[in-house]
Amino acid sequence: MDGPATTQHETASPEAPGPLVPRERSRLQRVRVPLLTGGLVGAATIALHFRDPHEAGSWGYCPFSALTGLYCPGCGGLRAVNDLTNGDLLGAASSNLVFVLLVPLIVLWWVRWTNRAWSGRPTSGVEGRRAGVLIGVFAVVLLVFGVVRNLPMGAWLAP
Repeated sequence: MDGPATTQHETASPEAPGPLVPRERSRLQRVRVPLLTGGLVGAATIALHFRDPHEAGSWGYCPFSALTGLYCPGCGGLRAVNDLTNGDLLGAASSNLVFVLLVPLIVLWWVRWTNRAWSGRPTSGVEGRRAGVLIGVFAVVLLVFGVVRNLPMGAWLAP
């Protein structure tokens, strides 16, 4: 080795940037994942509208409920989506109240995600300690809902 060692960055020409230079993603590349997610959720919602989950076994069975005989926090969610697509808000709330209350938050989160991707802003959302607190609160709400809907006093929350 006659000369000093050089790094790849030092030898890269200005016309052809090396792998160390990040490329800017196009708007289409940025919104691809949020739009695909929205499309998949939309397709599942349409499928739930046309294949009624109120018929036993039409979408399978909840493994947790089948094994334990108890309702999990998600039990009734498919029926709630079907009821919502038929305009029956009370029926949806009767199937899974927590899911129905979360639908506007989920839609708002998706719109925010898509908007941030469209404009090129970071899409990471909530960061650090605040994210941990939100996840913890969400987990506690689901746990309490799952327990209460299986107690006699919370039987009205059962699907």
